[in-house]
Amino acid sequence: MASLFPVVFLLIVLLGLEVCTYLLVPKGPQQVTIRTAIMLTFAACYLMWMVTYMAQLHPLIAPYRSPKLET
Repeated sequence: MASLFPVVFLLIVLLGLEVCTYLLVPKGPQQVTIRTAIMLTFAACYLMWMVTYMAQLHPLIAPYRSPKLET
């Protein structure tokens, strides 16, 4: 279960950043748009990182050696 730690840790960090974004975006006519854009950016980056990380930990196709390269 050691491979689950970075995923959960970064999720907690991301949730903290999203809460800070929600609270610290200045008030104005575009507040909701700015808040949504920043939070969606955080979520998309996290999902891309998590999918890449999990794909490296659990590949669908196992690597194999070509018989031609063995001597």
